[in-house]
Amino acid sequence: MFFKSRSSAYSRLVSAAGVLGAVVLAGATAYYAVGDGRWSWFDCFYMTIITLSTVGFAETLEGMNEIGEARAVTVTLIILGSGTLLYFISSLTALIVEGDLQGVLRRRRMQRAIGTLSQHVIVCGIGTTGRHIATELKAVGIPFVVVDTRGDLLEELDEEFEGELLYVVGDATDDHVLELAGVDRARGVISALNDDKSNLFVTISARALNPTARIVAKSIEPSTEGKLRRAGADSVVAPNYIGGVRLFSEMVSPKTVAFLDRIVQFGSGISVGIEAIDIPESSPLVGKRLAETRLREAGALVVAVHLADGDYVYNPGSEQELHAGDSLIVLADSNDVAALRQRVAG
Repeated sequence: MFFKSRSSAYSRLVSAAGVLGAVVLAGATAYYAVGDGRWSWFDCFYMTIITLSTVGFAETLEGMNEIGEARAVTVTLIILGSGTLLYFISSLTALIVEGDLQGVLRRRRMQRAIGTLSQHVIVCGIGTTGRHIATELKAVGIPFVVVDTRGDLLEELDEEFEGELLYVVGDATDDHVLELAGVDRARGVISALNDDKSNLFVTISARALNPTARIVAKSIEPSTEGKLRRAGADSVVAPNYIGGVRLFSEMVSPKTVAFLDRIVQFGSGISVGIEAIDIPESSPLVGKRLAETRLREAGALVVAVHLADGDYVYNPGSEQELHAGDSLIVLADSNDVAALRQRVAG
C-alpha cells in the first residue's frame, strides 16, 4: 500500500540520518581528540564532511600531516563513512520514488478505475457520517467514490478497505472534483459534509451536472432543509433529529427498534429484510387486486403500498388495487427478492 510504503521509506530515511549524524559526530570528535585541541570544533566538522563526501580537498586542518592518528581517522571515515552517506542518499531516493512516484501512479490507476464506473454513488465527506456510509455501501456491493480534502483520512480508510477504496482528494463543492468522481454517470450523490453551506453548494453543483441523479444531503440546522430541497436535493437527512428520535424510541419501545434494526441492517446475519419492489407499466400486476397477486404464497408479506402520487397505504387489504408506478413494500427473505422482482416485472 502507498501509505505503508511511504511510512517505511520515512523510517529508513530517519534511520539513515541517525547513522550519518552519529558518524559525523564521531569523526569530528576523533579529529578534535587527536589534535589535542589545536583545531576548532567547526574545522573538525568541516574536515569530516569533506572526507565523507569524497570531495577531495586538501587536508584543511593545519599540521595534520604531523599527526599520524589524524590520517588514520580519515582512512576510517572514508571506509566506513562513505557507505553511510550512500545509505542516506539511497534512503532519500527511495522516499521520493516510493512516495511521490508511487502516489502518482496509484492516483492514475484509481482515476482510470473511476472512469470505468457507471451507476455508482459519490460520497462527499469522509467524517464520522461518511465512514458509516462507505462501510454500508461496501457491505451491499454498491460501487462508490469518496471525495474529501483530507488525503490522510482517505488513505487510512483505504487501508481499512484493504486497498479497494476509490477516492478523489479535493473539494466536493468544486465542479471539476465532482467530474473527476464521475458525477455525470453516477446514480446518486450523498453530501455528508460538516456544514450546511458546503452541502448546499454540493447539491447545486451535482444537480446541474447530473439532472437525473438522486441527491441525498445532510442537514445540521432544521432551517436548511427547505433550501437544500429547493437546490435540488431529493432527500434531506438531519442526523441530530434522527438521533433524538432514536433515543426516544429506545426508551419507550426497545423491542420494536431492535426488530426493525435486525431486518434493515445490512450484515446482521438475518436473511429477512424489507424491500421496495416497483411495479412498471408492463407488470402483470397492474389493475389486479392484491389478493390476486398471490405474493403471500411466494413468501412476501406486503406491509405497505407506495402509491405513484407519493402517498402510502399501510397494511393494505386484499382488495387494494395496484397500478403502474406503485411500489410494494414487502417483508421477504433476501434470497427470494430477485425472483419477486422478476415476477412483478413480468
